[in-house]
Amino acid sequence: MNNAIRHTWVVSVGLFITLFAALSIIQVGVTDELNANPNNVRQLYEDRGAPRGAITVDGSAIAESVPSDNSSFDYQRVYNAPELYSGITGTYSIANATGLERTLNEYLSGQSDSQFFDRIASVFTGDTMDGGQVELTLDADLQQLAYDQIPDGTRGSIIVSEIATGDIKAMASKPSYDNNKLAVQDSSKLVENQEALEADEDFRYTSRAISTTIAPGSTFKLIDLVAMLESGDYEPDTVLENPNSITLPESSTELQNFDRGICAQRPQAELSWIVAQSCNTPFAEAAMELGEDAIRDSAEAFGWNSGDLEIPLEVATSAFPEDLSDAALAQSAIGQQSVTATPLQMNMVTSAIANGGTLMQPTLVDAIRGSDLQLLSTTEPEVLSEVTSEDIADEITEMMVGVVESGTGTRAQTGSFDVAAKTGTAEIGDSEEVNSWITGFAPADDPQYAVTVAYERIDYDTGSSLTAPGLLTMLEAAIE
Repeated sequence: MNNAIRHTWVVSVGLFITLFAALSIIQVGVTDELNANPNNVRQLYEDRGAPRGAITVDGSAIAESVPSDNSSFDYQRVYNAPELYSGITGTYSIANATGLERTLNEYLSGQSDSQFFDRIASVFTGDTMDGGQVELTLDADLQQLAYDQIPDGTRGSIIVSEIATGDIKAMASKPSYDNNKLAVQDSSKLVENQEALEADEDFRYTSRAISTTIAPGSTFKLIDLVAMLESGDYEPDTVLENPNSITLPESSTELQNFDRGICAQRPQAELSWIVAQSCNTPFAEAAMELGEDAIRDSAEAFGWNSGDLEIPLEVATSAFPEDLSDAALAQSAIGQQSVTATPLQMNMVTSAIANGGTLMQPTLVDAIRGSDLQLLSTTEPEVLSEVTSEDIADEITEMMVGVVESGTGTRAQTGSFDVAAKTGTAEIGDSEEVNSWITGFAPADDPQYAVTVAYERIDYDTGSSLTAPGLLTMLEAAIE
């Protein structure tokens, strides 16, 4: 009798071990394979109707899962204040995922390695497992203000970042969209809504601030300044020739100073004055003197041509071309020709200058927590690179202060603190429209926040009336 009991016990233990091993293999080894099987319709319904974790700003959910009215799905993904955040959160739909819903899917769905034991526990308890909660660096008030600053009907972006950490506090753009229309749980309705959104040529699934690359105009002169000052041949008080126009080498093309400015008043001028008034011809001449490699090296130190920046959203690559003729290099040096940049890229330039030449990794994610709010991951400030020396960064800062005090950025003046900024206007072919830019930071003597404002394909007067006042509004709100 004892032998029978013993044998039964051994068999029971063996079966338990086998069952546990099989469960572990399924949970760990072949889960992805089974889930990815196109014939696994049950898994599709479970995934698309699962209680994903929330995405939050200041403790409030901007994306969350609620019980679904659809009998095929247990939960429905809902987006709150969608126009403010759709270009950031993206959408989790029955067809695919975009934005943070895609890049952070493993946490939001509860499938990350750090959530393994939670998954095992849910199997034994039978409880439905909620996904992890993603907490963003955004400030809700600044995000709303940035969005409100951009007039409806324009193509605009505003970014606010914390200089010391790289945390993005606001990233708003228009046109925007209601991503709830893409989270519907009816496939025919999804296709209908998707086709309606994509019929608009200005539609972007991801924020224009990181997905659209446009000519940066004279804001690119900050890159030139780094190369010029690092060469040792230029100082802020260096007097340069400032002809109103030059004929580009081996061409009949005339490169001119901006005709609405006051550059024509001084045929020779100090570099600091040239920066303040954003004169083109001295920068074009300097770029041709320094050579293509010097300008490109300066640009690439800030992130041009890298193609691997994630925040953790994927960021479009800002481009500086290769094998340029002298004529093309001269045009590139003033942010025209084939040079392109995202608003985020220009904000990184300004932030690095404000930070004494240290470029921080920009990020949207502050922390990720499990379904029990236990901390799974937190984002610590990370240095991307040292782009220039502190002395050169300080010299550029002083020249940027001059832009606001007596140059092209006077609309950004305030009696509360000194603002350092650089304006930019990029012509678009023969069109009367331009790309209108400003990027800057404050306080100039103790930098805290960097702001970049960019409008695409807008008339000059409207663009210039929006950029500098918009920058000042955001800086005042962030600081105060």
